[in-house]
Amino acid sequence: MNMKVNIAGVEWKNPVTTASGTFGSGAEYADFVDLNRLGAVTTKGVASVPWPGNPTPRVAEICGGMMNAIGLQNPGIDLFCERDIPFLRKFDTKIIVNVCGRSETDYCEVVERLADEAVDMLEINISCPNVKEGGIAFGQSAKAAEEITRAVKRYAKQPVIMKLSPNVTDIAEMARAVEAGGADAVSLINTLTGMKIDIHRRTFLLANRTGGVSGPAVHPIAVRMVYDTAQAVKIPIIGMGGIANAEDAIEMMLAGASAVSVGTANFHNPTVTMEIVDGIERYLEKNHIEDVRELTGAVR
Repeated sequence: MNMKVNIAGVEWKNPVTTASGTFGSGAEYADFVDLNRLGAVTTKGVASVPWPGNPTPRVAEICGGMMNAIGLQNPGIDLFCERDIPFLRKFDTKIIVNVCGRSETDYCEVVERLADEAVDMLEINISCPNVKEGGIAFGQSAKAAEEITRAVKRYAKQPVIMKLSPNVTDIAEMARAVEAGGADAVSLINTLTGMKIDIHRRTFLLANRTGGVSGPAVHPIAVRMVYDTAQAVKIPIIGMGGIANAEDAIEMMLAGASAVSVGTANFHNPTVTMEIVDGIERYLEKNHIEDVRELTGAVR
């Protein structure tokens, strides 16, 4: 039985990775998860310089998931290359570096810096709803998304995954735009923009007022957007959004994803990624499916 998938020329041992921002760069989970068992580890977003992120409070529990307004806090590319890449290279898993920025120059600086590093793929976050500067503008304008993709591709030596925002009218239009810009793959969905108000204090629960909604509540929306994207582009899709178990992951693949990314579920079940790998294997065995790639887009 084959569990391997090929994403833009990079072979993963199985179709499961971690969603950026929910797994650090692997070290935080290494006592709970055998990183060797994952198809890939996707790191927390890294920028050209350290970012402090948004003021607190910046995380809130909601019905069916959570909201966050972390604001892409990160140590910057220098420390990341010195500390996190060497740690991840100890394991037999692919490394996907999530790149964030406030401008085209920011993105390109990081991508250029990573060109000669021992990482396998780049995920370009043009869709974070918590950064007031350029990020969300790139993620909501098809023209801007195509332009930033084209700019990043000029510097990238690794395959480029463009991470799409669900906070748009037509996700297929955005996917076609980044494909036209040269994207090697897309990942979706990032969080949906939401708000929570404390009725007792009559104030916003998050200091940022709004935050990104994630968790099981967004899963049906994510499945629909992955399906729409699969009908619109030919490049591979990494599906994410509320995946909490193997059934969710399989559903995402049937909708058109070649691989899946597990995020919020890591917080309350640190071993969930390994459970999903095992669950997909059991599903293949039970249904006499020889190759996990047969699942991708099987529902039309």
